[in-house]
Amino acid sequence: MSTYLDHNAGSPLRPEAKAAIARLLEDHGGNPSSVHRTGQSARRMLEAARAEVAALIGADARQLIFTSGGTESNNLAIFGATRALPLRRKIVSSSIEHSSILAPLNALENVVKVAPDREGRLPPDEIVAAIDAETALVSFALANSEVGTIQDVTAIADAASRAGAIFHLDAAQAVGRIPVNVTELRCDLMTLSAHKLGAPAGIGALYLRDPSTLTPMLLGGPQESGLRAGTPNLLGAVAFGAAAAAIAEHFHEEALRVSTLANELLADLFDAIPRLRLNAPIRDRLPNTLNLTFPGVLGESLLIALDLEGIQVSMGSACAAGAVEPSHVLLAMGLTHDEARSSLRLSLGWNTTRNDIARAANIIPRVWRRVSEAEPLTDSGTTGKHWENLR
Repeated sequence: MSTYLDHNAGSPLRPEAKAAIARLLEDHGGNPSSVHRTGQSARRMLEAARAEVAALIGADARQLIFTSGGTESNNLAIFGATRALPLRRKIVSSSIEHSSILAPLNALENVVKVAPDREGRLPPDEIVAAIDAETALVSFALANSEVGTIQDVTAIADAASRAGAIFHLDAAQAVGRIPVNVTELRCDLMTLSAHKLGAPAGIGALYLRDPSTLTPMLLGGPQESGLRAGTPNLLGAVAFGAAAAAIAEHFHEEALRVSTLANELLADLFDAIPRLRLNAPIRDRLPNTLNLTFPGVLGESLLIALDLEGIQVSMGSACAAGAVEPSHVLLAMGLTHDEARSSLRLSLGWNTTRNDIARAANIIPRVWRRVSEAEPLTDSGTTGKHWENLR
């Protein structure tokens, strides 16, 4: 038996996405750019999927372009926006972004990276102070992929608008888990990723409030309104649309169910493991995400031991899973090297059941005790957040 608690890395395919893929394979599909009957049928399927994904964030279908995933969307947002405003040289972001934001930023100059507090919150006042007439782009994750902290972006959106800067939100982890509306958030660009939602990997999207805010990076044909050349991934787009439609239909029910299960698991683990620490605020956090520091163990050892028991978790971003160094997010939040190395991320999703949570609540403390006795670490003195003070 296996219990999958790594939905932030990738969520299993939803039944609706599987059914959409099966229908397309049966139909054989076509190239949406072709003018014949099969091509135009494919075009209708592509545009229907675009509308379904756009509706999930309150956007018009014409404001959405399909990409190969969140990484391409973030790269396109960063390089496309900065090239659209060549006379402006400054970019404002943070030190806790996903690698698909940090790596492009490292290739650019004059980047201001704001640090978070102990719970992963970014200080709006400091960000606002950094935005000026020289700022081309302001780029942040709406919710952090590793700890789940949700950022307050109201003042940031105001400051970016006043300065004439482009405001980009990486919402790959937030969309489908919390209400997301581009009009309310007042962003110019927004990144989406399909495999976080129960659609296949290899497909994503970028919302553009105004196409003029972006210079295309892939040149070739006129696909995706001339902003992303290349024959679109029709199979992925159709599955993405089906997953988005399923989420929209059951959003409140699913969000409440997942939040309840996550809170139950957190309470059980706090009761069973002394000095366990939650690395995020108890409220302003993705309801499916638990980043926990387990005292006295190496995270790698605990992860492997849990995997052998059929409990699948992660040490943070899947894109950094092979890294030897501890999470840059946790270090930026002020955790010590040992604390960061002792932390794991548990993330629930659409197919997580109460039996999964009961099984995890039983196995994780038992495995933690066994690993901590086998290879005890020096006590770092972490006091943690005790559950009785958080309820």
